[in-house]
Amino acid sequence: MILSTTSVKTATASRYLQQICKHFSHKIEVEFTPETGWIQFDFGKAELEASKDTLTIVAKANNQENLVRLRNVVASHLERFAFRETLVMDWSN
Repeated sequence: MILSTTSVKTATASRYLQQICKHFSHKIEVEFTPETGWIQFDFGKAELEASKDTLTIVAKANNQENLVRLRNVVASHLERFAFRETLVMDWSN
């Protein structure tokens, strides 16, 4: 299992966490509260944690290709939900 992490500065971290989890819960296994959540994709798992001003995301996958795919899926959805602001996602790896 390999992983990559990003911490996104935003005043609406909890809202975005809940929004992305609710979005995917109609299709795949998801669990969340206002502070933490996870989304289980076929190609990896995203774990999310919201604080007052930061949304932290840990992407976990079994290979680099799936990790890149997972980061792209999560990032593209968050960017759509956060159309009023520009989110900066610098993934570690």
